[in-house]
Amino acid sequence: MFITIDTSTDTAGLALAGDSEMIAEFTWRCGQNHSVQLLPNLAFILSQAKLNLSAASGIIVARGPGGYNGLRVGLSTAKSLAFCLKIPLAGISTLEAMAYEHATTGIPICTVINPGGNEIAVAIFEMKAGEWLRSIPEQMISVDNLCARINAKTVFCGQITEPVAAKLKEKLGEKAVILPPAADWRRAGALAELGRRRFRNNDYDDPASLQPLYLRGPAITPAKHK
Repeated sequence: MFITIDTSTDTAGLALAGDSEMIAEFTWRCGQNHSVQLLPNLAFILSQAKLNLSAASGIIVARGPGGYNGLRVGLSTAKSLAFCLKIPLAGISTLEAMAYEHATTGIPICTVINPGGNEIAVAIFEMKAGEWLRSIPEQMISVDNLCARINAKTVFCGQITEPVAAKLKEKLGEKAVILPPAADWRRAGALAELGRRRFRNNDYDDPASLQPLYLRGPAITPAKHK
């Protein structure tokens, strides 16, 4: 069994996966409460599946981009579990996991996380001839510059605000396929499948060196002098 953890944003997710099937999955809005909700919900999903931690053979975790607090909670929990249970760990890009949910569309998939400010976090993936490819790596970019790099009909998914959606439609027209919320609910199951692919290839991460993928520094305000 593989335990999958996603605390990238205020939507958190957990999944339990076997070698070739999903066992259980749980997604919820947690706000900024990752640290108090993650472990109780992990205990809940394990109890529902009538499993315990000793059944785990690997840990899969979303490494970002996303929120600082959430990613720190998810990565530290995943590392602790991998260390204590003496099992392998795989960190997966959150943007890649979001795109993988729509891998069968047959067209490029642009995933978006909007952290605020003038730029968005994006990456573009596509399934070609059965091979999962990253055509544009994770990066911060303005919507205008992103649109200038889109040459074909593309699925846009993730955290797309109304202003960003409006600009995509204005700039790209029919080339922009923007998914409705019901089809764009981030699932830990997609993260689990990407992690299983890595484990099948004996591709693991070192818990000591695995770091969150932030893409930009935190918005820290200077201390006020009295």
